[in-house]
Amino acid sequence: METILSPRSLSPLIAPKPCSSSKSPQPRSSTLFYTKPISCILKRHHLESKNPSFSETRSWFSHAQQGLAALALTLALNFCPLSLDSPALASEFDVISEGPPKESYVVDDAGVLSRVTKSDLKRLLSDLESRKNLRINFVTVRKLTSKADAFEYADQVLEKWYPTVEEGNNKGIVVLITSQKEGAITGGPEFVKSVGDSILDATISENLPVLATEEKYNEAVYSSAKRLVAAIDGLPDPGGPQSKDYKRESNFKTREETEEKRGQFSLVVGGLLVIAFVVPMAQYYAYVSKK
Repeated sequence: METILSPRSLSPLIAPKPCSSSKSPQPRSSTLFYTKPISCILKRHHLESKNPSFSETRSWFSHAQQGLAALALTLALNFCPLSLDSPALASEFDVISEGPPKESYVVDDAGVLSRVTKSDLKRLLSDLESRKNLRINFVTVRKLTSKADAFEYADQVLEKWYPTVEEGNNKGIVVLITSQKEGAITGGPEFVKSVGDSILDATISENLPVLATEEKYNEAVYSSAKRLVAAIDGLPDPGGPQSKDYKRESNFKTREETEEKRGQFSLVVGGLLVIAFVVPMAQYYAYVSKK
């Protein structure tokens, strides 16, 4: 009976249960569970020591994989750059939600106007409002994402800022989109009648786009304000920049430039592929041939 109930004979069949007695578990039973993993590890190292070319092949393959990963990452960063304009995407909606300015006549969301220009606009437009009871607000935005052009956005700003006809009757909105180099003017019936269609069209087609293309945003805004105020006061039109001085440069590349860049890109990619594949393979075969 002592042999049948021995703990050593039962340990391979039944997992030992934790016991709260003072007897400590025998160390010999625990060593049986680690015999097989240790023998497998020793066997693997023994095989690798006998066949060094196998480890060399694995090392070359891992280096090739790392080279391909680095090449793919480089190409992805060069041709798929991250967009850094995400905070500006909501600026057009912020302008609408914040409402018309209270202490000034400018909402410079694009951040292109100087303090001097804002001060001059406040002095000019506050004098106009006190004399003619007409208010003109200027809005600068970097880019548009919700509307197709500046005219739709200007109408949206006017409707949100002044929901009723009575509120927007004597109000004017001048919008400048810096990334698109264009502007728009809208307003209530009293404002449009006081300025006149000819001056509105001339300001939209001359002052805003011409000077904005040259990145003279301060001059574009202030010259537009002076032209509108002069029309309301019945003074002679100061005019806008001459169209002959305006030269729009295309942002699109010509066919020759595209073909040249494509050839340079193919040469660079081909060189990287040679470095990533041919050079390691040549080194490996040279090493094997020496053996």
